[in-house]
Amino acid sequence: MALITYLAEDNQTILDNLIETLEEIADVKVAAHAVTQAEATHWLTLQDGKWHLAIVDLFLKEGSGFGVLAGCRNREPYQKVVVLTNYATPDIRKRACELGADAVFDKATELDALYAYCTEQTVNISQEDVREAQREAIALHAPSILAT
Repeated sequence: MALITYLAEDNQTILDNLIETLEEIADVKVAAHAVTQAEATHWLTLQDGKWHLAIVDLFLKEGSGFGVLAGCRNREPYQKVVVLTNYATPDIRKRACELGADAVFDKATELDALYAYCTEQTVNISQEDVREAQREAIALHAPSILAT
């Protein structure tokens, strides 16, 4: 199953490169993207439960990635939000994690780590899908097993 991903990034070149690389390296489907905090928060809220990963830049055309993080704090446990920034200082990393980021990656030095994270999340989502199918099958067949 593809990792349904949302991107909040205002640099078109970075956005295009991310989409191309993520879809090539991992089983990622970029569902949508935004350049502002308001657009990102709106989409993530409307698509409640339907996305797996949000990749958020801190500095957007309007607003900030911190606001996006704060806006999706009440997400499902399988939904991950990571920050991709040029300013991955210890203080920025700490603040992002306090606001609910699952990871923080530096655009200049940690793209390979981001790609590895996405691949890992794809595996995790696939395993969760298998577990859910098993639970459904057990629930479906449990009454007939108990009746015999």
